[in-house]
Amino acid sequence: MTEALLHAHKKHVAVLMGGWSAEREVSLVSGAGVAKALEEEGYRVTAVDVQRDLAGLMHALTNPRPDVVFNALHGRGGEDGTIQGVLEFLGLPYTHSGVQAAAIAMDKAMTKRVLDTVGIRSPKGMVLSRGEITGGDHPMPAPYIVKPVDEGSTVGVTLVREGQNSPVGDAWIFGERALVEEFIPGRELTVGVMGDRALAVTEIVFQAQVYDYTAKYSAGHAVHTIPAAVPEAVAEEAKRLAVLAHHTLGCRGVSRSDFRWDDSRPGTDGLYFLEINNQPGMTPLSLVPEQAAHVGITYGALVGWLVENAACQLA
Repeated sequence: MTEALLHAHKKHVAVLMGGWSAEREVSLVSGAGVAKALEEEGYRVTAVDVQRDLAGLMHALTNPRPDVVFNALHGRGGEDGTIQGVLEFLGLPYTHSGVQAAAIAMDKAMTKRVLDTVGIRSPKGMVLSRGEITGGDHPMPAPYIVKPVDEGSTVGVTLVREGQNSPVGDAWIFGERALVEEFIPGRELTVGVMGDRALAVTEIVFQAQVYDYTAKYSAGHAVHTIPAAVPEAVAEEAKRLAVLAHHTLGCRGVSRSDFRWDDSRPGTDGLYFLEINNQPGMTPLSLVPEQAAHVGITYGALVGWLVENAACQLA
């Protein structure tokens, strides 16, 4: 019997899912998986499909009032401090990061600036307006990456190749700002963090040149190698940086940090931090549950641990 199961009969958990971001469908899958696993662990579960309706959400979270909220929302509104502020107002313990950490982690440019202060290196980049990236002038020599400043799950990530007439044409729909970064050749690595512990290093091999939304959530588009077949020094440094990023930003529960490793450079010289996800996906294809399983933590034990470690500053 898991430790979570020993406490489960005492807990009523509201699982928030859906939302109104570009990741709504993924969140619904995550939430359904979480709700099923928590029920199997013995928790009383209420699934809440979150709409852009504050009164409706307040009613769902007070009639009856749950003991804990499992935040399975993704993207804007769900992992950027917005829903966390509502839960703080209600005094409800909730999973994953708090208001401040969520807001910073969701802003890729701000994350880069904060983590630079503790020596975590990321690709050189700049924040540009919609007009600057849809015009004809390239901000840096191609190839380079253009991505939304505050979307999750690699939504909108675009590789600009040599010979393109403009960075992204006129089809940019991901807000008024974009983060433009140098493209780091090499391999994609990711590290899940659970509390104070780095779980594992996974290498992601995908069909496209960038690990985009399709590659992440469509079966067959990406292969996960766990543990990654990289030198021990690279793996250990990626783990160290992931834990450091998690704690520097003040993340809680689980997070996942993504890296590029240019294997043409010696040692750890080619390792670059890309971004942190303070509320990683919990779908069947998701990386953190896969890493947890690799180190002997079942899906049910993982979600139960998150519930038992939920917190609220105003509770």
